[in-house]
Amino acid sequence: MRIPGVISFLVASLCLAGCTSTASVDALDLQKPSNETTSSVIRPPAPIAAVPAAMAKNASKAEMAPMADIAPVDKDRPFGLAEEETVAFPAPELPDNAEPTVEPAALVSPPRLLSRAAPPMLAGPVTRYGFRDAKPINFGRGASPRHLAVHGVDVSRWQGNVNWDKLRAQGANFAYIKATDGGDHLDPMFTRNWRNADAAGLKRGAYHFFYWCRTAGEQADWFIRNVPKVEGALPPVIDVEWNGESSCKRRPSREKVLEKMQVFMDKLERHYGQRPIIYTAPDFYRDNLRGEFLDYPFWVRAVARHPAKVYPDRKWLFWQYSGSGLSHGVTGRIDLNVFHGDERQWRAWAGGRISVADAD
Repeated sequence: MRIPGVISFLVASLCLAGCTSTASVDALDLQKPSNETTSSVIRPPAPIAAVPAAMAKNASKAEMAPMADIAPVDKDRPFGLAEEETVAFPAPELPDNAEPTVEPAALVSPPRLLSRAAPPMLAGPVTRYGFRDAKPINFGRGASPRHLAVHGVDVSRWQGNVNWDKLRAQGANFAYIKATDGGDHLDPMFTRNWRNADAAGLKRGAYHFFYWCRTAGEQADWFIRNVPKVEGALPPVIDVEWNGESSCKRRPSREKVLEKMQVFMDKLERHYGQRPIIYTAPDFYRDNLRGEFLDYPFWVRAVARHPAKVYPDRKWLFWQYSGSGLSHGVTGRIDLNVFHGDERQWRAWAGGRISVADAD
């Protein structure tokens, strides 16, 4: 009498296990990366924005500087553009183990205009350099970034509550603000920084830290969903670098890196009507970008030697020359950057009237 009952129990258990297994497989399928390739993006018949021709000139075949000439990453500063997993100066209210929060509304609603539309030109005159540096570098006679007129900063949650008026008064004319990384992380200070930088009269732009374990299309969609399309904003930035501290240990081939970058940049260019700027560091540039993307503006990190020595075959638009800047507007250190041109060229480029080449 008990045998049929046992058999029924076993059959029911197997069915339940089968359902559970199927549910697990479905969950895994949802997380599979798509087979997205560059060809999946339909390119516009003509460039959306004027291509900085200074970046489009054929690069020379000069050899890269030996690795001994490239400064190691400063362990006392955030990695690259303040990548979240390696920062040393968290905001007091954000402990080291805190994870970036994601605004639920960003997942289901279109981008919100976080502030008034900025005019095409600068809100005020260029403020001269007034920063201090905890680790100043002698870049050589005539090569100091101080000889260039227009300085700025890049910030993320790790700078905490920024006093933008003080930062502006000390010499920040522009700010690149961390917006997103990967396909699901939104910097919790982005909205506040985006509004307040504009209110203080800085030209502002947003950057995305590229995550090599997510598809490019997902990441582009996430950035577009969270970064407003605002008149007068600086072009968006894709931050590409190797980060040994990241949870993603994948290092795609050069071919795959270029493909993913192109997909991401095509989507942003179509949406914002501006050609994205590529930020990179020496090792990533050496492995992937030398001789590539000649019609894109570059923002290069070179904190020990002049970019001409670290990137001898590359025209550049912005130079990140220090990760140890000091300002009355922030607690701790801040990345310092400079525009490659004089005040007239800056106003013309930032206002969208001429390309970088025309300014040279």
